[in-house]
Amino acid sequence: MTEGNFVDYIKIYASSGKGGQGSTHLHREKFIEKGGPDGGDGGRGGHIILRGDKNLWTLFHLKFKRHFRATQGGAGSKSRSTGADGEDVYIDVPLGTIIRDADTDEIIVEITEDKKEVILLEGGKGGLGNWHFRTATHQTPRFAQPGIDGQEGWFRIELKILADVGLVGFPNAGKSTLLSVVTAAKPKIADYAFTTLKPNLGIVEYRNHQTFVMADIPGIIEGAAEGKGLGHYFLRHIERNAVLLFLIPADSNDINTEYDILLNELKKYNPELLDKHRLLAISKSDLLDEELKTEIRETLPKGIETVFISSVAEIGLMELKDKLWKILHL
Repeated sequence: MTEGNFVDYIKIYASSGKGGQGSTHLHREKFIEKGGPDGGDGGRGGHIILRGDKNLWTLFHLKFKRHFRATQGGAGSKSRSTGADGEDVYIDVPLGTIIRDADTDEIIVEITEDKKEVILLEGGKGGLGNWHFRTATHQTPRFAQPGIDGQEGWFRIELKILADVGLVGFPNAGKSTLLSVVTAAKPKIADYAFTTLKPNLGIVEYRNHQTFVMADIPGIIEGAAEGKGLGHYFLRHIERNAVLLFLIPADSNDINTEYDILLNELKKYNPELLDKHRLLAISKSDLLDEELKTEIRETLPKGIETVFISSVAEIGLMELKDKLWKILHL
């Protein structure tokens, strides 16, 4: 999937179908000139239904189709026959999708399960046929109910990536390189800031054919929580990760300061992110000898487990996987 095909925000218009008209038919057959009412009910209008699909990773398929309209229910007919229901319209979305009312910003539903179906807009009910309105004093009613109108509205669909591990770090910290080495993902990699402009996902193969999902999130800068740089466009993806893997390069001027800045940006965006399990990886550690590693260990942030790794030299990667797997299964 190329970066241009990754879409994590879209606005759509949807309208469910109107219910069908009830029938005013009066029963007629040979030798029965004045049969009673036998008009059937109208069918319901079509629903607008959201459906989770684990095979989707983006909202790109909705980019060029933003209007969804379900069909009207069929009219009732004689012999108390109910009209056909309107055809439902399904909108398939990736797991981790949030749907908001575009006017109120209220969250309507979150889709986190494969094949889960949620009715976004119910179709209008069909009108009752005249058979329902017969009484002892009014035996041939010549009226029926019209169908009830469907619902409509504008909605915002947002994707928050579902991944077990989210990579957190400044631009050019080595996140994309790590993802490319431990998974089959092929993110864009270059030696300049903001190479990654969209989240990338990869499946990490672990021992005994077990796996977990890792997400490379575009790098954080100071002020990201206020929308600087890529701002909220990537911070919301971190919310769904079970473990946050902080990645800081060994040649950083001050590892403690970088870690504090990263932590502070997450806190400003959503304090609940600090409740997630965290692990610190010192990348590019092939630049260090044992003496330098010992010196750095004495200055590392307190209260967080640390591992030294090198994606290029493939140093410490199995130890990293072991630690992540252990945290994921606490």
